[in-house]
Amino acid sequence: MTEKPRQSIGGLWNISFGFFGIQTGFALQNANVTRIFQSLGTSIDNLPLLWIAAPVTGLLVQPLVGHFSDRTWGSLGRRRPYFLAGALLATIALLAMPFAPGLIVAALLLWLLDGSLNVTMEPFRAFVGDMLPNRQRTAGYAMQTAFIGAGAVAASLAPIMLSHVFGVASTAPAGEVPPSVRLAFQIGAAALLVAVLWTIVTTREYSPGEMAAFEGVETVEADAAPIVAPRGGPLWLAAGLAVGTVVETAGLDKPLYILAGVLVAFGIAQIVHRIAVGKGKGDNVLGRILTDLATMPDGMRRLAVVQFCTWSALFILWIYTTPVVAQVAFHSIDPTSQAYADGADWVGVLFAVYNGIAALAAFLLPLLATGIGRKATHMIGLFCGAVGFALLPLIGSPMLLLMPMVLIGIAWSSILTMPYAILSSLLPQRKLGIYMGLFNIFVVLPQLLVSSVMGAVGRLVSPGDPRWTLGVAAVSLVIAGVMTLAVREGEAPPQ
Repeated sequence: MTEKPRQSIGGLWNISFGFFGIQTGFALQNANVTRIFQSLGTSIDNLPLLWIAAPVTGLLVQPLVGHFSDRTWGSLGRRRPYFLAGALLATIALLAMPFAPGLIVAALLLWLLDGSLNVTMEPFRAFVGDMLPNRQRTAGYAMQTAFIGAGAVAASLAPIMLSHVFGVASTAPAGEVPPSVRLAFQIGAAALLVAVLWTIVTTREYSPGEMAAFEGVETVEADAAPIVAPRGGPLWLAAGLAVGTVVETAGLDKPLYILAGVLVAFGIAQIVHRIAVGKGKGDNVLGRILTDLATMPDGMRRLAVVQFCTWSALFILWIYTTPVVAQVAFHSIDPTSQAYADGADWVGVLFAVYNGIAALAAFLLPLLATGIGRKATHMIGLFCGAVGFALLPLIGSPMLLLMPMVLIGIAWSSILTMPYAILSSLLPQRKLGIYMGLFNIFVVLPQLLVSSVMGAVGRLVSPGDPRWTLGVAAVSLVIAGVMTLAVREGEAPPQ
C-alpha cells in the first residue's frame, strides 16, 4: 500500500476553493430565503413548511450522489463531474429566485437551488479524503471550513453593502423582493460558478489504479460486501401510518404529514429491498445504499447522534434569526417596514461575523485537535455555540448581538471540520462518497423534523413570537456536546 503524497498549501487551496462558491450559494439562501418568502406574503408560522426543500433534497440527493460518485471514472475524474453539474444548476436557481412571481415558484426554486448545491457539495467532502493522506485530512477539512467562512461572509454582507454603500434599495412594495437582494443573488451566482470551475481546472484526480494502490487493494470499484436485508421495514411503515393517522384525527398541522411520509417511504423501501433480495435481485442502487446504511461503522453511528442534535439547532438558527433579531433589536414584526428591513440586513452582518470567525478558527482547530483530540475539540466548540444561541434572544442592542455570534462562529468552525476529519479516518477509501452521503442523512433528518414540527409547536407555545426557538436550539447543542464523549476517534493522530 502506497501513502498518498502530502499536498502543499497551494494544493489544499485548489482542492477546497470550490467550497467558497458553494457556501456563497448556501449563505445567500440561509440569510435571505426567509426574507424572500416573507416579502412574497408568507407568515412566520408557515416558514418551516416552505423551508422543507432543504432537508428533503439533501436526504434524497446526497446518498445517491455519494453512491454514484464512488463509481464514476471518466475524463473529468471521479468527483468533478458532479461539481460541474451541480454548480451550473445552482447558478440558474440563484439567478431566478429573487425574481420569483409568487410563493409557489420561489419554493420550487428553493428545491432546485438546495438540490443543486447538495449535488456539488457532497463529492467535495469525499474529495478531501480522495486527495489527502489521513494525517493531513484535518488540515484539509479546516481549509474547506476557511473557504466556507469566507464565502459566507461575502454573501451575508452583500445585501447590506449594496444598500448602505452603493445605494441599492433594500425595501420593495409588498409582493416584491428588494433590489439589493436581487443583485446580491446575481453576484453570488457568478462567484459560485467561477470558484467551482477553479477547483475543476486546477486539480487532477487520482486514477482508479492509483486509488487502488493507495488502499492496498486490486480495485476500488468492486464492492463484494454481501447485501443486507433489514427486517424493520414494516415497523417504519407502521410508524409513518400512525403519525399520519394522529395528524388527521387530531387536526394537527399539515407539515407533519411530511414527517409521516418520510417514515412510510423508508419502510416501503426496506420492504421492497427485502423482497428483491428474496428473489436474488437485491444487488442494485437501493440495495447497496440500504446495506451501507445498515452496516455503517460503530464510530459513524455514534457521531450521527451528535450530528442530529447539532443540525437541529442550526436549522432553527437559519429559519428564525431574522424575525427574532427584527423583533428584539429593531422592534418590528412587519416584513414590509424599514425597521424590519434594517433588522434583516443586520442579520446578514451577524451571519457574516460568525462565518468570519469560523474561517479564522479553522486555522487553529488542527493545532487544538493535536493537543486534546478531535472529539474534545468538537465538544468545546458545541458548548460555545450553545451559549451563543441562548444569548441571542436576550440582547436588545444590535451591536451587542455580535458577541454571541463570535461563540456561534467557533461552533460553526468545529461543526464543519471535526466530524468529517473523525469520520474520514474510520471509512474505507472506496466508500468515502456513499458514507459521506449517508452521514448527511443525520444532517437533514433533524432539519426535516424542525421543518415539520416547529411551526405547529410555535402556534401552541407562543404564536407569532419565535424567541423561544433559540432556547430549544441551545439545549440541543448542549446534548450534542455531551454525546461527543461517546464517539471513538480514529487511530491516526489528528493533524
